[in-house]
Amino acid sequence: MSSPAGQSEEKPPKVSKRPTLEFAAYCEAEFERRRNSGEAFDEATYREAMELVLGKLRRLEEEGLA
Repeated sequence: MSSPAGQSEEKPPKVSKRPTLEFAAYCEAEFERRRNSGEAFDEATYREAMELVLGKLRRLEEEGLA
């Protein structure tokens, strides 16, 4: 079915089957944003926290809970 002229059809947001992939992409973008912000940034702690969360998400995906 087409929408009236001048109006776009709204589609429901796409839901990822793999939350780890979406979260990892978000983290990488945020990492680069912070790195390039010119402000102090503890890269090692950021990466460590990111890996902790990704590990938990992977386990939840394997259990079918995410």
